[in-house]
Amino acid sequence: MSNTTKSKIKGGEQEAVIKINGLAKSFGANEVLKDINLELHKEENLVILGKSGTGKSVTIKCIVGLLTQDKGNVTVFDEEVDKLSEDDLKALRIRIGFLFQSGALYDSMTVRENLEFPLRRVLKLKDKNDIDKRIEEILEGVGLPDAIDKMPSELSGGMRKRIGLARTMILKPEIMLYDEPTTGLDPITSKEISELIQSMKKNYHVSSIIITHDIACAKITADRMLVMDSGKIIAEGSFDELENSKEKLVNSFFK
Repeated sequence: MSNTTKSKIKGGEQEAVIKINGLAKSFGANEVLKDINLELHKEENLVILGKSGTGKSVTIKCIVGLLTQDKGNVTVFDEEVDKLSEDDLKALRIRIGFLFQSGALYDSMTVRENLEFPLRRVLKLKDKNDIDKRIEEILEGVGLPDAIDKMPSELSGGMRKRIGLARTMILKPEIMLYDEPTTGLDPITSKEISELIQSMKKNYHVSSIIITHDIACAKITADRMLVMDSGKIIAEGSFDELENSKEKLVNSFFK
């Protein structure tokens, strides 16, 4: 691989681990994405704020190759995603964690078994001591060491989110994609999940895109924010900059 792309941000240089240029995607007559341009920088939390149906989730699905764009390009670690072979795409996805809204746990497996699964299936680990150590460390990291032998049905919604994050982070991804991480959670639990996203960045030096319409989550997690509407990015800036925007649509998120 070539050296990671660098871009100038506010007078300095930061590595861009994801670059999207001119991204467009339609489903039939429905034009979901229209000329999307964005970058994710190393060890940055980038929040994409927008209402449902504005194209946020389609954007991150293009990043991991679950969808192929109609126009433009998506570059991750200097590799154009739609030009990768199947094997290279699989290798790239190991470097990218994806936290789904549901947490996507296997209901028939205990927490321990849910965490063992990617270690054995993806990393091909066989040493039990190594596996047990990794599981204990990541459960400590998400604050649920005592949940190791529980079934998903015994966990609250917030706990399921934490275990879903643990299962993703146990592979030590370099990039995390969060799709509405606080959906369906009460305000206190949402705050805890948002703070956990911050701790993942600090402790694991991960770069993250956080898709949300939850302004409280955005305030806690965002280093930088984009606002999407009708398949376009209509504003970019810090939380404070966007909160004080004179653009009516942008300002409406903060009311």
